[in-house]
Amino acid sequence: MAVPDLMTVAVVFGLIFLIELPDKTFIATLVMSTRFRPLLVWIGVTAAFLVQTAVAVAVGGLLTRLPRTPVEVFATLMFLIGGVLLLKGASGADEEERETEDEFGAKANRQVKGWHIVTLCFGIIFLAEWGDLSQLLTASLVLKYHDPVSVFVGAFLALAAVSGLGALLGRALLAKMRLSTLRRVGGGVCLLLALLSTLQIAGVIGS
Repeated sequence: MAVPDLMTVAVVFGLIFLIELPDKTFIATLVMSTRFRPLLVWIGVTAAFLVQTAVAVAVGGLLTRLPRTPVEVFATLMFLIGGVLLLKGASGADEEERETEDEFGAKANRQVKGWHIVTLCFGIIFLAEWGDLSQLLTASLVLKYHDPVSVFVGAFLALAAVSGLGALLGRALLAKMRLSTLRRVGGGVCLLLALLSTLQIAGVIGS
């Protein structure tokens, strides 16, 4: 088994963390943690992230077998689209926060106990994450770095960390920061990656 490259893990962790923190999944974890035991919520959410990350990395790994230039262009477009979507949605992030709390509050409004909480939280997040921006960017990062193991480790750790913050400190964090600001930061990072990837494709800088 390949040994993860710590630099790649760190870069992937930072990017996915910034993108996922202002995402609806963070709010969903927070809401479910107010209704159930936070540890059981975190286990269910993290298990869903484990599967979703594995799927994203597997898809990215399959795409790396295609001709290099089209693949690099596709990855660059994903970074560009991700940046634009984050920046475009930043202005409405705070209103979306309230809507997400209502949505997932209704989904978690069930009388379940013990490990059934894990199953419920797994199902809610598993369905919510399909085609999510973090999943698409995880696949794109595999295309960029050609290192599925490092990307998997970095992305999964970032998602596990975000869900942990949502379960334990979510309400306190939201009191000190605005989701709109976090989305602008994440969008800026995605656009920077798109720019760097474009320069690499053009041969201006090394890959």
